[in-house]
Amino acid sequence: MSKLWIKICGITRKQDAVAAAELGADAVGLVFYKRSPRSVTLSQAGEIFSGISPNLKIVGLFVNPEHSVVAEVVESGLVDYLQFHGDESMEFCETFGLPYIKALRVRADRDITSAISNYSSANFILLDSFNKYFPGGTGETFDWSRAVAANATKGINLIVAGGLNSSNVRQAVEQIRPFGVDASSGIEIEPGISGIKDRRKMQVFIEAARGAGIV
Repeated sequence: MSKLWIKICGITRKQDAVAAAELGADAVGLVFYKRSPRSVTLSQAGEIFSGISPNLKIVGLFVNPEHSVVAEVVESGLVDYLQFHGDESMEFCETFGLPYIKALRVRADRDITSAISNYSSANFILLDSFNKYFPGGTGETFDWSRAVAANATKGINLIVAGGLNSSNVRQAVEQIRPFGVDASSGIEIEPGISGIKDRRKMQVFIEAARGAGIV
């Protein structure tokens, strides 16, 4: 079986978390960013993941948060990883005592390799599409050749996001050879509207990603 790490982001319902676990996802993401249509409260998050398989890792996603907001989520014991999707410094990301994912948005004028070097303590680097209006979950892809170059950086676990779905994830995996992939809008019933996932889309996405045969 492929060892590719698969994350389903923007979970808003318990049945979607259950489906992700049953279909073989490695992790799911909870968005603690109020401006996102996929945003959840800590109370809602607790209800979503009560009784869920402990093998499913839970990632809390933040965008330029107040320290107290992240600390509250960490103290709840709900999440296994933190994901920072804004302009947070490495020092801020390190503050909370949990492994973290640093998301970097790929744009033409950004030196991604240099940006990665600013987060040497990150357990994972996630590359996503740049959109000046939204920090993520846009359903837009980026130039994957940039990810191929970034993946040559020694010692990083590269996760690719941005517009991935069942029709393109295998190509992305075969071209980039990343540590993992992350999907949100591409597996939703109505992309970007409410965060509600489509079980069938999730299944086909995971099968396609695993079918790339990363070992």
